Amino acid sequence: MYPSYVPHWIADLEVVPKDSTTFEKRNPATGAVIAQVARGGAAEVAHALSSAAGAAEAWARNPVPKRGAILGRAAQLLREREKEFGEIVQAETGKPWKNAIAEVASSAELAIFMEGEGSRLYGRTLPSPIPNRTVQTLRSPIGICAAIMPFNSPLAGVAWKVFPALLCGNAVVVKSHELTPYTAVLFGKLLKDAGLPVGVYGAVQGFGPDAGAPLVQDHRVGVVSFTGSSATGKLIQRMVSGRDVLAKVCLELGGKNPFVVCDDADLELAADLAVASAFVDAGQRCASGSRILVFDAIYDAFRAAFLARVAKVKVGSGPDDDCGPVISKANLDRLLAQVKGAVSRGATLVTGGAPIVSASGYYMQPTVLENVSPNDEVSQNELFGPVTCLYRVGGFDEAIRLANGTHYGLTGAIHTTSLHRAQEFITQYHGGLVSVNGATFGSGPHMPFGGVKNSGNGFREPGTEALDVYTELKTVVINHDRRRV
Repeated sequence: MYPSYVPHWIADLEVVPKDSTTFEKRNPATGAVIAQVARGGAAEVAHALSSAAGAAEAWARNPVPKRGAILGRAAQLLREREKEFGEIVQAETGKPWKNAIAEVASSAELAIFMEGEGSRLYGRTLPSPIPNRTVQTLRSPIGICAAIMPFNSPLAGVAWKVFPALLCGNAVVVKSHELTPYTAVLFGKLLKDAGLPVGVYGAVQGFGPDAGAPLVQDHRVGVVSFTGSSATGKLIQRMVSGRDVLAKVCLELGGKNPFVVCDDADLELAADLAVASAFVDAGQRCASGSRILVFDAIYDAFRAAFLARVAKVKVGSGPDDDCGPVISKANLDRLLAQVKGAVSRGATLVTGGAPIVSASGYYMQPTVLENVSPNDEVSQNELFGPVTCLYRVGGFDEAIRLANGTHYGLTGAIHTTSLHRAQEFITQYHGGLVSVNGATFGSGPHMPFGGVKNSGNGFREPGTEALDVYTELKTVVINHDRRRV
């Protein structure tokens, strides 16, 4: 059950500020206020960082396999408490039950994967041209990680950052997204039950300027991991650059992902996956398929198949629904205004573009636009909602040009039976993930995920590559004297 008050989580305790300043948390599926949330600031951040600093060194000295074993126990507890966590994720996001439960399962799988990495955490041994010298690299903990959360997948968002950071020997302070505040607290309780030492994990509530900024700017933070908008990611990078002591910054940012349908594609499969790419999680995915580029020769046939499926998308938060609400009234209003603006500039509204008035929450009709200029703001900017655009392209070269024609480069998909086209798309598309005959989204605990250009700054989460985020490489040179053997 969702609590009526959401506190901070510091030193394994629920912390209620003395001034009791709060803000509202609403359930997106109903619009109802379900909790008051502690509005934290610099004082709560300092408290959480002091607790983390006191615990970090001892945690780092724990053997890595033992740290991994705690993650394994956390995975077991997640599976045992699947219903509880699923209910919290659903209350915070409004997403359909099957998607909320899937988020719990994927988070447990990530913990299991990271537990296994605890038996590896490889460095390297390197040859030396100098006699009697051994050179090796080791992975060292950084210290304290600031993990700043997105709202769209609150449990998976925490798991993606916290599990690898803990495995690598860091303490973690999470800044919950203000629209999904309680998941990080419940996650702290789970880690406590799994045996994580006091102070190694903490979570603070609040808004970016109040809680996020002092967390990022504190010199005790050695790595900042952020998932969210490109604008906020750039702001965080500037903040860290202005510190007296730099920190590592990992940014997983937005996307404007192309879904290319060639004239030799399986149109039924492509239509199914285009709908999933555009409307799962109400389009609130950085990997959402928001630009569907269709070869002219099959445009009309694909359009008919696609729109027939869009009409069948079940909007709601029930067990059989496909597309939940957007996260807030403000986001709903923003999306409606963006669609209206596109139409005023010459786009055609094919379907959707309005709220679902019969629903009490923040539901928007699955929306498809056509005849949108590739340079229009809805073609160039991440909308983060159940809105996608259809584009008619003359062939492969134009599809590649439009696919690369934004400042983003997160994911891309191509549907074709031609190995040659698929391979050329893999080569030419500037992005972090390419899907052949699949959706624009899709990841697993063993898979690195991230983008280029305004979609990220080069790091990848999760997978083994996440270890590069949460450790520093230390080169060790050992000289010995044969005469003293």
